[in-house]
Amino acid sequence: MKMGKKWKTITLLLVPIIIIKMYVANSQRVETAYSTSIFATVSSFFRRVTAIFPFSIGDILYGLLIGWLLFQLIKMMRFLFAKPNQAQVLQYTKNSLYRLITRGAALYIVFNLCWGINYNRKGIAWQMGLDKATYSTNELKLLNQMLLQKVNSSKAEWIQSGLSYPSEKVLFQQASAAYDSLQRTYSFLAYKPVSLKTSLWGWFGNYANFTGYYNPFTGEAQVNTTIPKFLLPFTSCHEIAHQLGYAKESEANFVGFLAAKASQQPLFTYSVYLDLFLYANKNLFLKDSIVAKSFQKQLVVPVLNDLQEWRTFNQQHQVFFEPIITWMYGKFLENNQQPRGILSYDEVTGFMIAYYRKFGEL
Repeated sequence: MKMGKKWKTITLLLVPIIIIKMYVANSQRVETAYSTSIFATVSSFFRRVTAIFPFSIGDILYGLLIGWLLFQLIKMMRFLFAKPNQAQVLQYTKNSLYRLITRGAALYIVFNLCWGINYNRKGIAWQMGLDKATYSTNELKLLNQMLLQKVNSSKAEWIQSGLSYPSEKVLFQQASAAYDSLQRTYSFLAYKPVSLKTSLWGWFGNYANFTGYYNPFTGEAQVNTTIPKFLLPFTSCHEIAHQLGYAKESEANFVGFLAAKASQQPLFTYSVYLDLFLYANKNLFLKDSIVAKSFQKQLVVPVLNDLQEWRTFNQQHQVFFEPIITWMYGKFLENNQQPRGILSYDEVTGFMIAYYRKFGEL
C-alpha cells in the first residue's frame, strides 16, 4: 500500500476515535444514551448468542489471538535471521508500525463501542442517590466492625447449614438468581439473558492473579473456578456487574455486594463480606494499623483457615511475570477513569460507607 493510502487509512481511523473522546466527555449523555440504552441492547444480544455455547467463545478468540501473535513473532525472527539489508529493515519497520497503529486504533474503537464507553458513565452511586463524599476514620472503623461481624456470622451460618460447595453449574444459577432477587428492588440491575461461564484459561489466571474477567468483545463473563471455592460467589456476582455495564472495578464490587446480599444465601454473603472486610481493613491499616490488626485478630478460626488457604494458593502460583501483568493491568485501569490503578478495587469501601449512611445497614 502506498504511503498516501496509508495516511488516509490512519486519518479515517482517527475520526471515530476523536468522536468517541468528545462523546464520553458528558457523563450524563453516556449514562442515558449509551449505558442504559445502546450498551444494554448490544450486551443483551451478545449474551443471548454466546449463551448457546457451553464453553467460552471469548476464551477461544483470545487463544487464537495468542497463537497469531506467536506466529507473527516467529515471522519476525525468521526475517531478522535472514540478515536483511538496511533498506529492507527500514521498510519492515514502517510496515510493522503501520499495522500496529491501524490495528490498535481499530481495537480501541471496537472496545469502546462494545463496552469501554461505560467507564465514563455516572454510575451506580448516581443511580442509587449515594453520597460518596470523603469519609472519616471513625466511619471506617465502624465499617470494619460491622463487616467483621457479618463475616463471622455468615461463616458460622454456612457451617451450620451443613451444605457442601455447589457445582459450577449450580453456582452460576445461584448467582443469576441473586440478581433476580436484586432487580425487585433495583429494576435497572435485571440480568437476562445469562452468559456466565468457566474460564478456559483459569490455570493461567492462577499465575496472572485474576479470579475472573469480562470479555467486552463477546459479552461473556468468565470465572476462574480453580481458585478457592469460597471466593467464587462474589467473583461471579462481580463479573455479572461488568456485563450490566459497570466497568469500574469499585462499582462492579459494589453491585456484586448488592446481588450477593440479595441472595440471602450464607455462602454468597460470606464470600462478599469477607472480600469487603479485607478491602476495608486494608484502608483502615493505612490510617490506624493498630486498630486494623485488632479487627483481624477477631476473625473466627474457620475464617482464618480460609485466609490461610488463599495465601497458600497464591504462594503456590507465584511466577516472575505476575508483577508485570499486574502493572500492565493497573495502567489499563488508570487510562480508563480509575487513577488509582489496581487499588481501584479498594474504593468499594467508599460505596459501602455511603450505602450505610443512606440505609443504615450492610
